[in-house]
Amino acid sequence: MNDHSTDEQSSRKLIIAIDGPAGAGKSTIASRLARKLGYVNLESGAMYRALALKAIERDASFDDEAALVKLAENARIQLEPAIGGNRTLLDGRDVSSRIRERDVSEAASRVSVHPKVRAWMVARQREMGAGGGVVMEGRDIGTKVFPHADLKIFLDADPVVREQRRMTQQKIKGDVAASVAAELRERDRRDRTRVASPLVAAADAVVINSTGLTEDEVLARVEGLVKERMRD
Repeated sequence: MNDHSTDEQSSRKLIIAIDGPAGAGKSTIASRLARKLGYVNLESGAMYRALALKAIERDASFDDEAALVKLAENARIQLEPAIGGNRTLLDGRDVSSRIRERDVSEAASRVSVHPKVRAWMVARQREMGAGGGVVMEGRDIGTKVFPHADLKIFLDADPVVREQRRMTQQKIKGDVAASVAAELRERDRRDRTRVASPLVAAADAVVINSTGLTEDEVLARVEGLVKERMRD
């Protein structure tokens, strides 16, 4: 009987939600955790970025909610597991690198404030993660997309540290650094003050401040929490 119980626990597929502000390390931790667990890594940010790229290419206004929803409804956004992270496909085209560029990042932040755009995205994300066995990261996963997730983590860090990480990640130096820091602060402001699903830790989320932690230390903490949930 004990062996049967152990088998059930080990085969249980969790829904794991990781939220937090830009530069907190969500994408890296979610990607590494998913690989270790053999789970699918669903990047909500990549989906918003893909839509933002389509808006850029179609010259659609980032402030026109109706036009953006129409673009979303006619877009085919896919996430495919790959070594080192997901591939993001937009209408069958690999846009994984393009959506990480600064203009798309800025556009995604503006596109994501619209309630109807977020509602469309949430519906798609729920479909993708309904069967469990997923690690999903974003800004409203534990509060909106999967409010009944098995494990919710809110990953945060000091704003200055997050700015430095983003600059290192994007290999930014010199005069451009100040504008990148300003963009990150503005993105934080939009994320935390938007009407639709503002960035906030879910009441039952485990908050991890990664300011003084290495990537491996953060991952170890998260893995420990996963093991606890699997024993519940």
